[in-house]
Amino acid sequence: MAFTRVMDVAEVQEGRPALVVLGDTEVAVFRVENEFYAIDDLCSHAEASLSEGEQFGYIVECPRHGGRFDIRTGKAKHFPAFSPVRTFPVKVEDGSIYIDVEE
Repeated sequence: MAFTRVMDVAEVQEGRPALVVLGDTEVAVFRVENEFYAIDDLCSHAEASLSEGEQFGYIVECPRHGGRFDIRTGKAKHFPAFSPVRTFPVKVEDGSIYIDVEE
C-alpha cells in the first residue's frame, strides 16, 4: 500500500466532507464519530462533486440530482445513482489522515 498524508484530522469536521486531490484523483473525505472514510469525489451518475453534497451519517447525497452513496462501501443507495463509487483505504497516525489511492 502507498499511503499519502492528505491533511490533519482537525481539518475534517463531522458532517462536512473535505476534498483532496492526489495526482489525477479527487477524493472526498468524511468523518463519522472520529472514523474517517474516503471515496471518489465524482458522482457515478451525474459527474458532480460529492464533497459538495450533504452528509447524513454514513450517507452522502449528490448535490446535483440527489443520488446517495454509503461512504463506507461506495454503494449507491438511492436513485438516480445505481453504480457505486470507488472507496480508498484510510489510516490515521499522529493526528494526520493518510489515503491510499493506488490500491
